[in-house]
Amino acid sequence: MKLLFGIFVLVLAVVASYAEVNSVEELTAFNYHTRIGIPEATRRKQLEEEAAKTGQDVQRIVGGQITAISAVPYQVGILIHVTASLTSMCGGSLISPTRIISAAHCQNDGNFNAIAFTAILGSANFFSGGVRIWTNDIVNHPQWNPATLDNDITVVRISPVTYTNVIQPIALPIGAEVNNLFTGQIALASGFGRIADGNVAQNQLLHSVSLPIISNFQCSLTFGGFIRNTNICTSGAGGMGTCQGDSGGPLVVTSGNRQILVGVTSFGAAAGCTVGFPAAYARVTSFLSWIHSV
Repeated sequence: MKLLFGIFVLVLAVVASYAEVNSVEELTAFNYHTRIGIPEATRRKQLEEEAAKTGQDVQRIVGGQITAISAVPYQVGILIHVTASLTSMCGGSLISPTRIISAAHCQNDGNFNAIAFTAILGSANFFSGGVRIWTNDIVNHPQWNPATLDNDITVVRISPVTYTNVIQPIALPIGAEVNNLFTGQIALASGFGRIADGNVAQNQLLHSVSLPIISNFQCSLTFGGFIRNTNICTSGAGGMGTCQGDSGGPLVVTSGNRQILVGVTSFGAAAGCTVGFPAAYARVTSFLSWIHSV
C-alpha cells in the first residue's frame, strides 16, 4: 500500500512539474492588443518602412522560413483598428470569397473591442501590397470567453474577393476528417509574427514552419485546464512554433491530395516563443457547424 501511495505521489509530482502555466495572464492571448498586437504592429510598420528605404527584406514564425504568398495563398493579414488611432495585428485564413477565419481575441481580448479590420490578401508584406478590404462585420463565437480562452474563433465577413494565384481559399475538413484528431501529423503554420523572442528584427516577410501535432494530454501538461477538446496543439520542441503576432493564423495539414485548415492560432506561453512550450489553436473541426451557419 505504501508503495502504491509513493508511486501516486511521484506521478502527481511529475505532472505538476510539467504544468508551467497556471493563469490566463501567463498566456499570449490575454490582454493581447496592449501586450502584443499594438506594439508589434508599430514595430512591423517601422521595419517595413526601413526595408523599403534600404531595399532589404525586413522576419515571423519562430524557426521557420520566408514563405512566398503563392505557397500559402489562403493566408490573410489582419490590420486591426482597435480604436480610431490605435492599430494591432493578427492573421487569418480565407475560406471563401467572403469569409475569413481568425481568432476571437483579435477582436475582443477582454480589454479592447476592436472597431474594424482591414483584411490583407495576396501580400507577403503586412503594410504594403496585396488586396486590402476594410470590414466591421466580425462575428465572434457566441461562447468566446476571454477569461478562459474557450472558443477562440471568429468569422470575418468581407466584400467578395477575386481569386488569383496568390489569393485562394483553404478547404475545411469534411467526411472522415471531421473526426480525425490529427495527432502525430505534420502541420504547416504561417504568419506575419515575430521570428524570435526579444527585439530581433531582420526579416519581416511572411514566414511558415512545419510542426508536429501533439495530443491534448501532452499539451495540457503545460497549459493545464486551458486545454479543452476544442483545442489542437503543436509541439514547441527545438524552439520552433508560432509567436507574437501570429494569432488567428492558419494551421494546415495535408489530407489526401488537398490541404485543410485544422487550427486557428490561439495562444502560447507568455514566457516566450523559443523556450520549447507547445502552442494551442482552436480546433476547426469543433466549430464546423457554427462556421457554416455564419
